[in-house]
Amino acid sequence: MKHVASRENPQFKQLHRLAQHAGRRHERAILEGVHLCQAWLACAEAPALAVFDTERLDRPELAALLAAVTDVLPAHQVLTLTPQLLHYLETVETGQGVLFVVDPPSPELPERLAEPMVWLDRVQDPGNVGTILRSCAAVGIRRVVMSAGCAAAWSPKVLRGGQGAHFALTVHEQVDLAACVDRLDVPLAVTTLEDAQDLYATALPRACAWVFGHEGQGVAVDLQRAATLRVRIDHAPAVESLNVGIAAALCLFEQRRQIGAH
Repeated sequence: MKHVASRENPQFKQLHRLAQHAGRRHERAILEGVHLCQAWLACAEAPALAVFDTERLDRPELAALLAAVTDVLPAHQVLTLTPQLLHYLETVETGQGVLFVVDPPSPELPERLAEPMVWLDRVQDPGNVGTILRSCAAVGIRRVVMSAGCAAAWSPKVLRGGQGAHFALTVHEQVDLAACVDRLDVPLAVTTLEDAQDLYATALPRACAWVFGHEGQGVAVDLQRAATLRVRIDHAPAVESLNVGIAAALCLFEQRRQIGAH
């Protein structure tokens, strides 16, 4: 292991710069906390760099992670930092004493899209994106396709919201959704208030491409026009609309309920 105790250390400066831009397109991502780091080791290759709080290495969960990474990484790719330095890299007030720097996967989109999936159309809030990814993993959906304008899938807030869902999913970013419509072999489904059926009174297909849209503008007009299934989620008039993360969860779990009922 290599210990770093100064903010002037070149490697720490590089890490600090990465922390400001982590998860953006063409950038490495930073996983914070024991759960995400454990999930990465269970589902992916070794991290590019493992960083630990030097004063918390006696904690069993950190000791186990340290033992795991020292088996697969050379010594110069395992760092220990003082708590003060590590705090500069964390995005939460109270971190857990470990960070992994990783290279997010960049999968190719299949030529034909024939499985259950979710499309995100300019969903900007990282919390919403993370929540939707977690819901996808929870219902068994394995592919998520994200347009330009969405929050970066591997940014720290989306990773926190996903709580490890990323590792159960194939996530495609910066995709022209309208150009993918002709590649679909399953129905395109949108949530909308116009010319729509009640979600809970509709027989949902076993497989479709759900589109969930921008927090203020909803699903783009061209995607709405291309949809073969249009559903609405009825609710009390006390609120104008539902949060997109909640709407997505309701749709996905209603579909799962119906599939389980047949």
